[in-house]
Amino acid sequence: MKVLLIGSGGREHAIAWKLKQSPRLSRLFVAPGNGGTADIAENVTLDIADHEVVVAFCCAQRIDLVIIGPEAPLVAGLADTLRLSKIDVFGPSKAAAKLEGSKLFTKQLCVQKGIPTATHAYFDRLADAQKHVEKTGVPVVIKADGLAAGKGVSVARDMESASDALKQIFDGSTPGSGAGVVIEEFLSGTEVSVFAICNGTDFTLFGDARDHKRAFDQDKGPNTGGMGAVSPSGLLDENLTRQISDRIIAPTLKGMEARGEPFRGVLYAGLMLTEEGPKLIEYNVRFGDPECQALMMRLEDDLLEILLASAKSEPAKSPIRFKNAHAVCVVLASKGYPGQVETGIPIEGIPEQTLPGTEIFHAGTKWQNEKLVSNGGRVLNVCAMAASGKEARARAYNILDDIDWRDGFCRSDIGRSQQREKLK
Repeated sequence: MKVLLIGSGGREHAIAWKLKQSPRLSRLFVAPGNGGTADIAENVTLDIADHEVVVAFCCAQRIDLVIIGPEAPLVAGLADTLRLSKIDVFGPSKAAAKLEGSKLFTKQLCVQKGIPTATHAYFDRLADAQKHVEKTGVPVVIKADGLAAGKGVSVARDMESASDALKQIFDGSTPGSGAGVVIEEFLSGTEVSVFAICNGTDFTLFGDARDHKRAFDQDKGPNTGGMGAVSPSGLLDENLTRQISDRIIAPTLKGMEARGEPFRGVLYAGLMLTEEGPKLIEYNVRFGDPECQALMMRLEDDLLEILLASAKSEPAKSPIRFKNAHAVCVVLASKGYPGQVETGIPIEGIPEQTLPGTEIFHAGTKWQNEKLVSNGGRVLNVCAMAASGKEARARAYNILDDIDWRDGFCRSDIGRSQQREKLK
């Protein structure tokens, strides 16, 4: 099979790495890819925003399956254009991608289907939003309604920070600004991410993980796209998994189907485990980054077979098998991330061959004058898998110690903070 994978991040490198293990794969293109995907696939330059250009490439190369990694082309409707051209694609339609594209849409669906989530209010004017917070008090969670690349959420614990977050959303300086604001009650508990492969009417669970959103150790600093992840979370038992399936994911799929907008692709449920049970924080309509990297390390089944079944609206193999091991992914980012960063900085010390159970997935890298250089905020993903979380952490950080890049930083507590002692 010929496959086109769309995206340029660490998630896409991990997906490409796993796809290459499928005996059914004959040729893999990545658009645009990065310095790491260039070693295992054919990077191609395509204007992803021009859907007809993508279709033309698929027809010329006789692509059998398109896999859309990031959320922006899904929200823009690329999957719809491909399906109209009779090209199989893994990813939801534009209408179904609203589960990530609009926080308000998801909240309204939760209310309609009785899905447990935080209470909320929506505002399209700054003054009204400020009055609401003054009335309800803090802490509150403030979310830009549009796509925000993981950076559009603020947990305001005092009135000053709430006011600042609202002003930044309405003046356009926060990612995802421009479509109003959703203000939610603050939920207490422990966060976990659960993934489901969906075919429009049914789903199969695809593992769980925990990510680290804050830029610095001990969960300090600004929210980022993710500074690291562990899988499994060590937090779910059979009862909790059943509750998540029955009360959150299943009614979501039924609700989307009833709207005439069936969901096909991977549904990423960000959850809070509260004293009242699991509650939905948000949905993403693609694999998380860097959660995907940890999941791919553990996946035992053929990824291509799984994604193709979803694309064709066929039932996925159930259960999907994962190795009985722990995976840790540590993100190495450019200094200044998630703000302005310098690019083009040479990276050295990356081993030509990784040890068994370890991988380095590239994100913001490119080859320049035969040298690997930085090309973004999140640059490398160092992953390790072992029988215990403690051993996996040690292996990942040992690799990081050997990488020579003067402009990089990472958190030192991935897999250890926020009550992750169950992984030790």
